[in-house]
Order: sequence, then structure tokens, then C-alpha cells
Amino acid sequence: MLIGDSTMKNGRGKGENGQWGWGSFFEQFFDTTRISVENHALGGRSSRTFYTEGLWDKVLPGIQKGDYLFIQFGHNDGGPLNTGRARASLKGIGDESQTVIMERNGGPEEVFTFGHYLRIYIRQAKTRGAIPIVLSHTPGNTWDGNKMVRNNETYGKWSREVAEQEGVLFIDMNDLIATKCETLGKEKTNELFKDRVHTSYEGAILNCEALIEGIETMPKLDLRKYIIK
Repeated sequence: MLIGDSTMKNGRGKGENGQWGWGSFFEQFFDTTRISVENHALGGRSSRTFYTEGLWDKVLPGIQKGDYLFIQFGHNDGGPLNTGRARASLKGIGDESQTVIMERNGGPEEVFTFGHYLRIYIRQAKTRGAIPIVLSHTPGNTWDGNKMVRNNETYGKWSREVAEQEGVLFIDMNDLIATKCETLGKEKTNELFKDRVHTSYEGAILNCEALIEGIETMPKLDLRKYIIK
């Protein structure tokens, strides 16, 4: 099961505007007679709003013992707390919270940290016997010289820290993808993106390939045995 944002499932997952999330193709890398992939991601959602809008409540009942849950957020966790799209989480992984008055309805909402929301998904999935795997979010097509910009000081770092604290696996998908793009170079990488963040079909496939590489480096992850070689 996959939960995340538009980089995982863009629009209705039908390639609107040539944009694809990697989750639309993830099952192609597995023996689908033994593994099924459910992509529950929704564009524009953050670690906070995937929970507060009730999306997680629809996913959780279907999680069974032995299922894998891939968790990937970060792209939409910045911005305003209570105005406009109002989807930001507080920075970091601490236990602090802040009560804000929401512009859209005039009511209060207690907003927690990015790490707090990740812990909800991890702990509730564990309670049902599932195996959570935390992913750093995909890189944007932003460069500093010949290096693609990572997110290893913010959401990537916080995702890793939460995974370590909760004793679950972490795959640095951000770095794996960026490394692949650097090998290809800027010009070829431009063909993989439809804008600064969202990928083309080819870009989505490359993102899947990067994640598969990450899975294959983890000897304790039984999911490896279902990968099509």
C-alpha cells in the first residue's frame, strides 16, 4: 500500500497533462501473482492533510498483517498553517503543536509536526501487523551546478530520523533518484520532468527503478523476493 502525494499518484493516475506519479507503475516491477499494489496517494496532500481529511481512515481498515506500507510525504508540508490550502505541518519531528484558527471555516485546529503525523501512520500500521517503510520525497528538478539539490536537511532528514526512532526501514529515495539524474545530466533529466516537481512517464519509471534499487539493498526486507528480475 502506498500513501503520499501527486509525485506518487498524479491526478486520477491516468497521465493527465503527461504527468505521472511513480506509484502508477510500481506493480510492474513485481510478480503480481503474489503481490498487489494499492496506490492510495492523492495530489496536493501533506503528512497533515492526508490524515485530517480522512484519507488515512479509509486506508487503515484494509491493512492486514504482513502488508507493506510505503509512506512518502514532504513536498506539500511547507506553506501556511491556516490560510489558503492550509496544509503545512510544523517543522521537525518533536511533540510540539500549535492551535490555529482555520481561514476556511473559522474553527480551531491543532497542528503537529511532520514527524508526529508520520508516527501516526507508522504506529497504526504496526498495530495491524503491517511493515511500514518510510521514503524521503522525490527530488525536484533543481540543480546547484552539476548536482541535483537534495532535501537531506529538512523532510528527508526528518523522515530518516522518525524511521530510526520507530524502528522501521527508511529508503532515501530522494538521494537515489538524484544520483541517477546526475549520471544522466541536466539535459536528459529535463525530459523526465513536466515541471519542477512532476514527472513524465519516463521520469516515473526512473523513480520506480531507484526505489527498487533501494529495496534490493535491504537484506531484512522480504519484499525483495517478489521483484521481477
